[in-house]
Amino acid sequence: MKPCITFPSRYHVEMQKLVCALLIGVTLAGAEEYVLGPDSQRQPGVPQGTVTKHEWTSKIYPGTVRDYWVYIPAQYKPGKPACTMVFQDGVTFVNETGAFRTTIVFDNLIHKGDMPVTIGVFINPGVVVGGGPNTQSRFNRSAEYDAVGPRFPTFLIEEVLAEVGKHYNLSNNPDDRAISGSSSGGNASVNAAWTRPDVFHRVLSFIGGFTNLRGDHIYPSLVRKMETKPLRIFLQDGLQDVNVYSNYELGMALRDANYDYKLVIGTEGHNSKHGSAILPEALKWLWRDYPKTIAKPAGGTRHFITNNVIVEGDPDWQLVSDGHKFTEGPAVDAHGNVYFSDIPNSRIHKVTADGKVSLFRDNTGEANGLMFGPDGRIYACQNGRKRIVAYSMDGKESIVAEGVNSNDLAINPRGEIYFTDPAGKRIWFLDAKRNKRVVYQADQKGMLMPNGIRFSPDHAFLMVADTLSRWIWSFSVLADGSLANGVPFHRLEIPDEVENGPLRSGADGMTVDTEGFLYVATKLGIQIADPAGRTVGILRNPDVGDLTNVVFAGPDLQTLYVTTGSGKVYRRPIKRKGTLPWVAVTPPKPRL
Repeated sequence: MKPCITFPSRYHVEMQKLVCALLIGVTLAGAEEYVLGPDSQRQPGVPQGTVTKHEWTSKIYPGTVRDYWVYIPAQYKPGKPACTMVFQDGVTFVNETGAFRTTIVFDNLIHKGDMPVTIGVFINPGVVVGGGPNTQSRFNRSAEYDAVGPRFPTFLIEEVLAEVGKHYNLSNNPDDRAISGSSSGGNASVNAAWTRPDVFHRVLSFIGGFTNLRGDHIYPSLVRKMETKPLRIFLQDGLQDVNVYSNYELGMALRDANYDYKLVIGTEGHNSKHGSAILPEALKWLWRDYPKTIAKPAGGTRHFITNNVIVEGDPDWQLVSDGHKFTEGPAVDAHGNVYFSDIPNSRIHKVTADGKVSLFRDNTGEANGLMFGPDGRIYACQNGRKRIVAYSMDGKESIVAEGVNSNDLAINPRGEIYFTDPAGKRIWFLDAKRNKRVVYQADQKGMLMPNGIRFSPDHAFLMVADTLSRWIWSFSVLADGSLANGVPFHRLEIPDEVENGPLRSGADGMTVDTEGFLYVATKLGIQIADPAGRTVGILRNPDVGDLTNVVFAGPDLQTLYVTTGSGKVYRRPIKRKGTLPWVAVTPPKPRL
């Protein structure tokens, strides 16, 4: 579908509006002159809230200082938790003589019952003040607002909202929390709710610019790929704004995934004339039916997870085991039981199909990656002792290889082993006689950190995750165990993380289903890549920490287990079926 194109004459603008409406179902403003309505004006008899100004010095954004304002409606009572709405570029929205006059609108709508009692938090972007006279400050607005990932919402939640919550009774229900902004502030609002739907369920974006400034162009793709979230989103833009195309694209993605969304397109450019005029109606739409719960959308027509029946309904992740320090290496046996390692505690635990957890082996030498072989033994990367070992089901340990650094391993039907050495940037091969050799050594153009390793279902290819990039490498497996034709093949989605470099996916352990789709534990969740190398879906992360590994298990191999850096293990049912890693299965020819 081609984007709508702006024409100069009034006739062509109106024709364009009609064509856009037919193509993507947007709501179009009828007037070209926008004026503030009565809800944006002071009305007699309407109680007025109070506004206080504050200053904040951030730790999450070191050295930045900023002003913020807190609006408390006249109807607020400390004994009852209040709703909260956060605004980026706070000074613009809090100004009663400015364009939006938000506090006046709040007074009027709260008085009429069109929105609940809501505390407004209006926050400016941070500034790092220059070091002396005749020096320029560093302005943090784009670094905060245009970024994709958890850093900015973490700042809002753990710093400013936490501080406001010390003085006022803020509801912790995400249905009671909304977030808004204009231009890049609209981007920040979408990012905050998308990244932390456990905190924000309502989003209002004016003239947002979802373009590739710091990665915001990724959102239409993420909406189509990631599991749906309980969000209600209002988008506004104008035909004369270059960002209108990105809003169209995001709006179409939300529509196709069946989100509760509204896209309103006016005739203005990149300014606040239209947005400020419709602010009262946008807030009414955003808070309509309150306090009815905002649910996750289902049944999207162009949403991979639901449309391709990866999951059915909305099964949540179930906590299987916790209280560990760092869980890794989930491995499935022939009966569908799962074994996982707790690296710092040097233990391996077993999970049966009914969810019972027991200790399988203690004193494992900080075992990491685990994998069952065709002989029924469980093989372990015993990196604390620089060796690979195998355990029989009575817990007896046998040494397989010594003097090696290892992280994860894959075993073929002949019992031959490939394992990764992240520190050495190498892949090793152990033949059936346990002779070892390096079959891949990264050069300057190679892998940065080889980590998870798995065969394709038919064992024709070996796939290796590069944690420090966005790629899963694919190698042809030759008859003598050598690897050939190695290329970065499966392309992962990545968050924007300044601390760890912009391309770090955090890709770790992997598993495959019978159709040849690859499931990768990453920072964004379980990313699903098709046999052609495209990431087509992302299962949500069940934990606040990083995911470390994933495996299909259960009697029918249709339960997905994940391990985490926080020391937990989760599982959920999946419609796709996994494979026993040491058994070769021929997948169907993929769609290209």
